[in-house]
Amino acid sequence: MSVTLSPPPLSTSLYLHAHFSHSLPPMSILRRLNLNRSLNLRNNRRRHFATVSAAVQQDTTVWSQASISEVEPAAESLFNVTVDLSDAPDLAVSHIRAGQYIQLRVPDVSKPSFLAIASPPKLASSRGVFEFLVKSIAGSTAEILCGLKKGEVVELSQVMGNGFDINQIDPPEKYPTVLIFATGSGISPIRSLIETGFSTSKRSDVRLYYGARNLQRMAYQDRFKDWESSGVKVVPVLSQPNDSWTGESGYVQAAFARAKQINNPLATGAVLCGQKQMAEEVTSILVGDGVSSNKILKNF
Repeated sequence: MSVTLSPPPLSTSLYLHAHFSHSLPPMSILRRLNLNRSLNLRNNRRRHFATVSAAVQQDTTVWSQASISEVEPAAESLFNVTVDLSDAPDLAVSHIRAGQYIQLRVPDVSKPSFLAIASPPKLASSRGVFEFLVKSIAGSTAEILCGLKKGEVVELSQVMGNGFDINQIDPPEKYPTVLIFATGSGISPIRSLIETGFSTSKRSDVRLYYGARNLQRMAYQDRFKDWESSGVKVVPVLSQPNDSWTGESGYVQAAFARAKQINNPLATGAVLCGQKQMAEEVTSILVGDGVSSNKILKNF
């Protein structure tokens, strides 16, 4: 049995023709497809190059092994960590300015911690060690670091950052007033700065406003006497003191705002490290009082 195929009814032919007449012509479709394909290829290349670039950038970090010399409590939730650099002498001598920092990795944890170097550069060159003030935060690399024992191995990156550029507030005769502000573990690079020395004996007014929740959380209290002897007036500020506290209370920026005592803003420099809000508010106060913004030093 044979079947004869008849052409579609006229109405159907008119419908099909009308349908395509409202669509893009076939060549336009091809052009759009080619354009989309080209854009996709271009985007894929960009993603590939970005991935490769990120990998290359990540791989440029040079890690040096070093062993733990000591871990001891510095205050509540804070620990003094000393790392022996005997096997990394080049790393020791690369610390040249207070305020510089490194990345530190602990065994079996890929994510490093960024740590400011608390010891002055001279300690690295003379004793071959870095000292850090580390805040132990639950679940962090820092918590694991604070639990390590003497002799355990960690990895350190190169020394990073420009540190505090004290040249901006030299000579001391021109900038006799230097105001220093720190909160919490932000005192770490400030210790390095004070113990490195920046001609404090030649300046008439050097003050450190150091904030913590209470005395139990304030590190380096055993160093305050030496800092004072070097020419730095230490002003502890407690945000939650007990009833026996007679010193400054509240936040660092509020304590400073109450005191002020800036005789000549153009002869004043400042150094800041710690909580972001503190740094922003202190900067605003200083600039508002006429201190030049490029004389306000930070290590980041």
